Amino acid sequence: MGSSGGRTGGADPEGEGLLIIIGLDPGLACTGWGVIAAEGNRLSHIANGQIRTDAKLALPARLVRLEEELGRIIDAHAPAAAACEEVFLNDNPQSTLKLGQARGVILLAAARRGLEVGEYAPRLVKKAVVGTGGAEKAQVHAMVQRLLPAAGIAGADAADALAVAITHAHHLASARRIA
Repeated sequence: MGSSGGRTGGADPEGEGLLIIIGLDPGLACTGWGVIAAEGNRLSHIANGQIRTDAKLALPARLVRLEEELGRIIDAHAPAAAACEEVFLNDNPQSTLKLGQARGVILLAAARRGLEVGEYAPRLVKKAVVGTGGAEKAQVHAMVQRLLPAAGIAGADAADALAVAITHAHHLASARRIA
């Protein structure tokens, strides 16, 4: 359920050389995911896609599907790092709660596989990728496509997930320069 550049593995947990990062844009109906490789300042696309759950199923069944699919994706690409967009509040408390539950499952799936997860506010992701925290979704998508020109992006949620991964790559690179 996504697009792949044919490369997997190659993660370097020490932060030297090639680093594989998975970015995640949580949602109960649709969770976007994107895997990139960061080597110095160079970023390259590995794979991206969307995990959809059936709204007709009970909430626990939807959460199980999300965890199983994400687990398969993490196992297939063996990232050394993960990043997830933080929950934002909206007008519908039920929607916010469901988003939080999906996000919890995403954090669990990553933690079960030994990944530390960087967490980023939506405004920070937009600022890191586009240059302004108030960027529109279309601007984020366009900039992700510009930064990862070989990526066949599977949809808006996948583009957001790739943006989260790019943000994490920039954050890790900055932390290495400071250290």
